[in-house]
Amino acid sequence: MDTTMTKTMLWTLLAVAVAANGLLSSQLDGVFQVLLSVVAGGVGLAAIAGLVALKRTSSD
Repeated sequence: MDTTMTKTMLWTLLAVAVAANGLLSSQLDGVFQVLLSVVAGGVGLAAIAGLVALKRTSSD
């Protein structure tokens, strides 16, 4: 897979995770909000880790 396409997908995934986390915090309450927020945060962190890994491999 092309790295440009991979970067685009990771940036899109990160944007969706951040938007979902913001939406969840304003719309839901309780344990369900916490669980979905943790999942969205984990997805966001995974996207950031992927972007950092791609940056490191492309600079070598």
